Amino acid sequence: MQDIRNIAIIAHVDHGKTTLVDRMIYQARQAREQEKLGELILDNNDLERERGITILAKNVSVIYKGVKINVIDTPGHSDFGGEVERVLNMADGVILLVDAFEGCMPQTRFVLQKAIEMGKKPVLVINKVDKLNCRPDEVQEEVFDLMFSLGATEDQLDFKTVYGSAKQGWMSHDWKQPTNDITALLDTILEVVPAPQVQEGTPQMLISSLEYSPYVGRIAVGRVTRGSLQAGMNITLCKRYDIQQKQKIKELMVFDGLGKAKVDEVQCGDICAVVGLEGFEIGDTVADFENPEALPPIEVDEPTMSMLFCINNSPFFGKEGKFVTSRHLKDRLEKELEKNLALRVKPGPNADSFIVYGRGVLHLSVLIETMRREGFELQVGQPKVLDKVIGGQRCEPIEMLTIDLPEEFVGRAIEMVTRRKGALIQMEGRGDRTHLEFDIPSRGLMGLRSNLLTATQGEAVVAHRLKGYEPYKGDIERRTNGSLVSLETGLSVAYSMDKLQDRGRFFIEPGVEIYEGQVVGEHTRDRDLNINICKTKKLTNMRASGSDDKVMLPPPVVFSLEEALEYIQEDELVEVTPKSMRLRKIILNELERKRKSSDINC
Repeated sequence: MQDIRNIAIIAHVDHGKTTLVDRMIYQARQAREQEKLGELILDNNDLERERGITILAKNVSVIYKGVKINVIDTPGHSDFGGEVERVLNMADGVILLVDAFEGCMPQTRFVLQKAIEMGKKPVLVINKVDKLNCRPDEVQEEVFDLMFSLGATEDQLDFKTVYGSAKQGWMSHDWKQPTNDITALLDTILEVVPAPQVQEGTPQMLISSLEYSPYVGRIAVGRVTRGSLQAGMNITLCKRYDIQQKQKIKELMVFDGLGKAKVDEVQCGDICAVVGLEGFEIGDTVADFENPEALPPIEVDEPTMSMLFCINNSPFFGKEGKFVTSRHLKDRLEKELEKNLALRVKPGPNADSFIVYGRGVLHLSVLIETMRREGFELQVGQPKVLDKVIGGQRCEPIEMLTIDLPEEFVGRAIEMVTRRKGALIQMEGRGDRTHLEFDIPSRGLMGLRSNLLTATQGEAVVAHRLKGYEPYKGDIERRTNGSLVSLETGLSVAYSMDKLQDRGRFFIEPGVEIYEGQVVGEHTRDRDLNINICKTKKLTNMRASGSDDKVMLPPPVVFSLEEALEYIQEDELVEVTPKSMRLRKIILNELERKRKSSDINC
């Protein structure tokens, strides 16, 4: 039987875990062709590359000194906690990767807590020690304190530390003595991470992940926890609620480098992909044909946020997207449910809408962005935080928020967070920057990141993770400015926009197609203002000096998808198509909006 190590990598966003895994692959292959390209292999999804974050867990294997190391790249963001939990089920140990300057961040803590609860032993890798003003020794102490506070056992606290720079391609046990490769890390993995325990008996495999191939359909991925699986064998698929289905394995594959290799048999402890199973879900067990025994299904944290998804019914419906009907939207959401564990979908208030529950604005915006790139047109409403009633009291999700920023902006940041019911827990200086920690309601985070970046000239590093549920903190003041709403459908005209500059700031440029009811800007006052920016200048045969000067307009405000979702009010939607993103009122006609508001006021 082959010697195997299964290891998951835990790290905060942008601490270099994908680069490190790439280095492990390079070293194991002793190949330098791809290094010249400087291209990351793992984050191969466009969205992941643009945002510099890992969204989907991936599997890679490396052969070192005759031992197969299965490396599982985990998402670092707590919004993708559903991915994290099932990944840790497949691992026997974890690499905790920490930036030598930033130290432990909230998302690192979130995944590390899960790993410690599951009894995994970590190998600490302090990365980026080539950075100026790095502090590797302090960071090592911080990690020890963090693990102690998370309730780690003595064995877990007795961890090995490796220092280095994944980008430069070296690892060492002493950060002041660089080496030429990452042998120190690979040797430490073989020494610290236990080989999987071999259990004899009937086969068992928990399906922890899935992949899709256009040729063979859905592929189940998991770790064989007992016995062995053979290609062509009959098995029982144990589903939730004691449902059992008799099926047959068509093909078996194991991970080999970045790809997969077909095999006839997979031994206990190895991670494999099973082809030929139908109707399976993540958390189901592949068990013996005659004496099936199910493994406990994967538990996942509950969603904390909901959002309305509906078909695009604006006047520009169907102009840019391929998939525009409610049937398309329903099928796509059901497909997403199969692999996105932390997601829930329920029918919406009308036939063409759905309420989608997720782990945060980032979790849901990544889904919307992916759908938009696939050619979907849809509209989404304002994100709503899910409250719970605990012991007869209304409770809401509370997040731990950390902000690292230059000292001169500290007062401004504290004021902004406390206005949103945040409570300052800790404040400490780290070189020329200050580290702030707050407890803040989840709903207080909406729109906070973009406001903080504006207030700190882009210097603030903001991160948060779910802490738990606490009694409701009271109302939070939302966006105080009203919207500038278009009265007509047509082309926006620079002449009209120039005349209305003093009424607010615009979200669009001149010469753009707009429709009645579209939100084209932000009003300077707290109420909505209906404006006509499609009006052209009346032609006369008189000329006045200076009246035909070129119109100079300030550049429009351009939102990212997350910023747009956080910006809109309750009576507004974000229209998302493959080419554009528009803000609009739910009711487009001005008279109908007035009628509706007068009915509510009555």
